[in-house]
Amino acid sequence: MNTDALSSYFQHHRDDLLETIRTLVTQETPSHDKPRLDAFAALLAQRLTAAGAVVEVIEQPQRGNHLRARFTHGNTTEKPALVLCHYDTVWPVGALATHPFRIEDGKAYGPGIFDMQSSLALVEHGLRAVRELAIALPRPITVLITSDEEIGSGSSRALIEEAARQAAYVLVMESPLPGGVLKTARKGTGAFTVETIGRAAHAGVDPYKGVNAIEELAHQVLAIHALADREAGTTLSAGVIEGGSATNVVPARATAQIDVRVWTQSEAARLVQAMAARRPVLPGAQVKVTGGLNRPPLERRATAALFARVQQIGRTLGMELAEGATGGGSDGNFTGALGIPTLDGLGVPGDGAHADHEHILVDELAGRAALLVAMWKDLFAA
Repeated sequence: MNTDALSSYFQHHRDDLLETIRTLVTQETPSHDKPRLDAFAALLAQRLTAAGAVVEVIEQPQRGNHLRARFTHGNTTEKPALVLCHYDTVWPVGALATHPFRIEDGKAYGPGIFDMQSSLALVEHGLRAVRELAIALPRPITVLITSDEEIGSGSSRALIEEAARQAAYVLVMESPLPGGVLKTARKGTGAFTVETIGRAAHAGVDPYKGVNAIEELAHQVLAIHALADREAGTTLSAGVIEGGSATNVVPARATAQIDVRVWTQSEAARLVQAMAARRPVLPGAQVKVTGGLNRPPLERRATAALFARVQQIGRTLGMELAEGATGGGSDGNFTGALGIPTLDGLGVPGDGAHADHEHILVDELAGRAALLVAMWKDLFAA
């Protein structure tokens, strides 16, 4: 099976790919809607089974059910390739009424089409192509499709890490950067809550008997923002602040929610330590810090070698693949932090993740599908 035949196959089946994408996009799968998520997982299970995979539904008590699909078409003794996907989206039920699936000027639009329902279609049709074209694979494929990536992967992280430890490498089907650029670095992400506790008092009658929790929180926020390092790419941002009960009451409590982003594990460790070391400035005040790092950074040391090999594979398909970095996290952060070779951003080129203009480029569908199968076929060793 040469690359020209592979490209021709997907060009011929482009309309089939689009029809699958339409089917998936029009289901609606917001992260917190378990009945809809479970129904969608059942639909995916049927489709992947029909494509030749052995599918396991991993039931969840609160989140949507996860899927693990195993596919063998050749060597069964090697470590599997792990393909990571998620099927939840940020779009609420009813979004299709204002953002319907449509194709205009070479772009296909719809809620979640770029992030990442079109990737699910790539995987399904990639498996079908392997069977129909009788492609012998050098290792089995495990496809893990989770339901809660958009809300932090709380119920799926352990599952992802377990699968990664058994895999030769990990391909993350998240959307690429503009221009179809693959992702070889992602920031680690964290969320902290800082609570300050003071003492209530009448702001007019007994102001000096109180301890102003909002004033203490202001000191804390300024100190926390000072932990940022622009040169290292480390950012901290107080995004939500709450406190007080009435204008004539010295506030006894206030909270701030802090977003943290870091490029390296060393910076993550520094910030975790610094946040744990917060102490009050005002006499009589208390400071409590909760939270931590949600996703470790995906550092290039986990991605560089795999990207170089995929770049060579891309050239056999007439693609000149480039790499880039992003401040957002994905499930690839977990696998890269374990030291498993990981490559991210392998979805369909487009734009507008989570935005009104979310779309994919129709002419890029065949190429990305061919690249996925070519990677399965030609990545012989990790």
